[in-house]
Amino acid sequence: MSEYLAFDRSSPVKNEYFDGAIFAMTGASRRHNLIAVDLTVELGRQLADRDCELYAGDMRVKITDAGFYTYPDIVAVCGRPDFEDNEVDTLLNPALIGEILSKPTEAYDRGAKFEFYRGLASLKQVLLISQDRVHIESYVRQPDRTWLLSETDDLEASVMLPSISCSFKVANIYHKASFRQD
Repeated sequence: MSEYLAFDRSSPVKNEYFDGAIFAMTGASRRHNLIAVDLTVELGRQLADRDCELYAGDMRVKITDAGFYTYPDIVAVCGRPDFEDNEVDTLLNPALIGEILSKPTEAYDRGAKFEFYRGLASLKQVLLISQDRVHIESYVRQPDRTWLLSETDDLEASVMLPSISCSFKVANIYHKASFRQD
C-alpha cells in the first residue's frame, strides 16, 4: 500500500486502490460538479464555526479492514480527524460520506463501495445523490449497527444529517442542476 500512496501522491489524476490494483478515477460531469459545489457550500456554512471539517472530492479515505482507498465526493468529520500518516491526505475516521451517482459508477457506489464504507467504525451516515433526477438516499447507522434508509425526490423536502448535526433543503443542492441534455 505504500507503493500506491507514493504513486497516487505524485499522479496528476486521483486513483483508487483495492486488493493490489490501482484504478484511475474519471472526470465528473457538469451536473455532478454543480451538485457537489452546492452541497459543499450548504454544509460548509453550517459547519463553519463548529469543530468539524468538510472535504469535497479530494480527500482520500482509507477503509483499513478492506485495504481500500477511495475519494468520496463529500466527506465530513467532527472532532479530531485521524490521518494515516504525516502527509495528512488520507482520512481514517469520516462521520459522513456523500457520493453523487453517475451511470457508469452507480452500481459500484451502491454495491462494493458502500459495503466497504459500512466497515468504517466511525461512519454514521452515507448519502447517495442522483445527478440524473431529483433523488437523495440517506443511510444512517443505528445503535445496533443496522442502517436506516430514508429517501426523497421532493425539492421542498429537507435532508437531515444527524452524523454532523446539519440539514439541507433538497432544492438548494439541485437549483443549478438542469435536467435537460448536458
